[in-house]
Amino acid sequence: MNFLEELRWRGMLNDYTPDVEELLREGNIVGYIGFDPTAPSLTIGNYVQIMLLSLWQRCGHRPIMLMGGATGRIGDPSGKDKERQLKSYEELDANLRRQIEQAQKLLDFEGENAAMLVNNLDFYREMNVLEFLRKVGKTLTVNYMLSKDSVKNRLDSGISFTEFSYQLLQAYDFQCLYEQYDCKVQMGGSGQWGNITSGTEFIRRNVEGKAYAITTPLLTKADGTKFGKSEKGNLWLDPEMTSPYDFYQFWVNADDADLPKFLRYFSFRSKAEIESLEAEYATNPNGLKRILAEELTVRVHSREDFESVRRVSELLFGRGTTKADLLELNAASYRKIGEEIPKFTLPTDTLRGEAIGLVELLTEYTTIVDSKSEARRAIKGNAVSVNREKVADEDATVSAEDLILDKYLLIENGKKNKFLIEIS
Repeated sequence: MNFLEELRWRGMLNDYTPDVEELLREGNIVGYIGFDPTAPSLTIGNYVQIMLLSLWQRCGHRPIMLMGGATGRIGDPSGKDKERQLKSYEELDANLRRQIEQAQKLLDFEGENAAMLVNNLDFYREMNVLEFLRKVGKTLTVNYMLSKDSVKNRLDSGISFTEFSYQLLQAYDFQCLYEQYDCKVQMGGSGQWGNITSGTEFIRRNVEGKAYAITTPLLTKADGTKFGKSEKGNLWLDPEMTSPYDFYQFWVNADDADLPKFLRYFSFRSKAEIESLEAEYATNPNGLKRILAEELTVRVHSREDFESVRRVSELLFGRGTTKADLLELNAASYRKIGEEIPKFTLPTDTLRGEAIGLVELLTEYTTIVDSKSEARRAIKGNAVSVNREKVADEDATVSAEDLILDKYLLIENGKKNKFLIEIS
């Protein structure tokens, strides 16, 4: 595959140094993207760049994922309108370890074009401030650095020398990778163009070499808003921070207008395959969303996680699910459901004696509804069900006999409001 052509049809090519096409014809070129460990997990926004490295690898080139053990201590001003809050070294190191674990799952680290993980802290660990100023700080003029958008856009609001110097560190990173790994290409988002071309300038001036830049456009949704957040906040790749279920549901619930872009950015399917799927599902975009959601959930999490998510999704949103279906699920499935919908844990002796009025269960033992009058209205309106069976009697009760596996109740108030009650 031709890398630039692959990016073009996917809509992932923003800018590049003009002679990079000729370089890529040589094959097996080393290229890199940097990731700063400013959070305990990579996000789906970061995954755009991991996709870039994956496509680079699939086109016959070798990727480096550069972890920002050093640059994370400084803070990148790109795209920020104010100074970052610096994190402790301990937090950054912990973040870096977790992100490395994620990266090892998402890239191929075996074979001829095996991916590499490099920590840029290794470039600076033995360097003191005087050596940095002589070796690194002397390369670029202040005027050159001020011309970059990442700095220019911050002049009115203010930028510290710390963040001002980030450009030098990223540029020197490129030079170190060029010298140590013959890395000739740096890639990144469009906001990184200034920092990347500073690196090509470092290599030209300091080692008389030739290096290249490639950037992707900022990924936005059809409504113009920034991509990468769900209703619950950032979409993390860590299952403890964004559950596989929420991850899957993000893609299933995507706007129809975003689907063509999401398919091209995140699916490994070929152009012909994607266009064929789009034609096949032209009148059924939800079916195509589920195909993409499956591909990504399996890749980012696992096949086992996807199967669990699928079962839970069918239970919660599938049509025609009955109490009999609930009775077939095991305890592990209910634990999973309890991670995906609001759960109330009640004391062990609850329901072990006398039955409890359903209205009391909804209002006093839980906060499913705010008041008894609201509970009665919901029951009269045929909105409430217990274990997928509608309840029409305001005086209905719930007893131990209703518990599934002797400890679970699934309560629904309308189509979307689902709650799990667990007897501890």
